[in-house]
Amino acid sequence: MQYNEDMKKRLKRVEGQIRGVLKMMEEEQPCKDVVAQLSAVRSAADKAIAYIVAVNLEQCIMEEKEAGRDTSKIVQQAIELLVKSR
Repeated sequence: MQYNEDMKKRLKRVEGQIRGVLKMMEEEQPCKDVVAQLSAVRSAADKAIAYIVAVNLEQCIMEEKEAGRDTSKIVQQAIELLVKSR
């Protein structure tokens, strides 16, 4: 799979959020603020996972259809990836 620029931008955004959380900790910010930011990091990571799985699923389905094969196994694998990521 090729990872496009949008995928990389999403992860760079998460990376920036993590740096921000570390800075908050160094500045001894309140726990509730740190946890709120960590929650935002988790949400952004979850969205990145879903996006990557969706793009990969689309590519794999197209390849399987072009080869005249059944796509149900590919869909099941994508579902398993999403479930495992939670």
